[in-house]
Amino acid sequence: MSRTLVLLHGVASNSTRWAEFRESTRLNDWEILAPDLRGNASAAAPRTPLGMELWCADIAALLDAHGAARAVIVGHCLGASIALQFAGRYPARVGGLVLVEPMPPEALIGMMRTLARLRPLLYALYGAARMANTIGIYRRRLETLDLREWDRAIRSGKVRLSAFASLAVDLRSTPLAAYTRMLSATVEPWPEVRKIAVPVLALLSTQSSFTDLVLTRRALDALPNCEVVELDAVHWIPTEQPDAMRAAIEDWLARRAPGTAP
Repeated sequence: MSRTLVLLHGVASNSTRWAEFRESTRLNDWEILAPDLRGNASAAAPRTPLGMELWCADIAALLDAHGAARAVIVGHCLGASIALQFAGRYPARVGGLVLVEPMPPEALIGMMRTLARLRPLLYALYGAARMANTIGIYRRRLETLDLREWDRAIRSGKVRLSAFASLAVDLRSTPLAAYTRMLSATVEPWPEVRKIAVPVLALLSTQSSFTDLVLTRRALDALPNCEVVELDAVHWIPTEQPDAMRAAIEDWLARRAPGTAP
């Protein structure tokens, strides 16, 4: 049976976040799954409830559908938070974690720290948007977001990196209910990470404007078996450092793979 890798995207994103990784990786003996998280792209049904419990249940169902007893879970930003939550809720189904730009609540700075303080408002906005959705008020058409093309445009200088995390851009392709719920989930408390004993690789941006690097490393110290790699990036490591990210993940899996087989 092949080993399984699950790739989770972040807020206002989708499975194309991992398109370049899947095209260039040498992990030919791994089954690589990159779902659209509930609320995004192909999974953006307007009346669908959202939240950590449901995202984690969806991952378990995905593994069941592919006959995988367990997997290594890779997540970027919010995806990293979901990966940790999944490991806390379904420990027997996790062989390892790769956290790309994890965001511990205690390490948030700038805009993300403000969002953490506004979490009750985000929940309220999500509730209002969900109520509107149930009575048929929602956008019938959303723009298609191809992050592979975005990444290439940013690296060529045609698009600025600051276009990411732009409210105007994000809401073109993301329903309001999903956007507010995913933002609130990004700043929710982490699970009790001391109980997560599986091997963990954390890839951190050295120039992040969302988290404090020292405080992030301190939070990761609570994980019993965590290896940290720092990369020269602002926050979007898959965009800014795709080759370094891929190499770090492949190297780590080569060393940790014996402990991840189903």
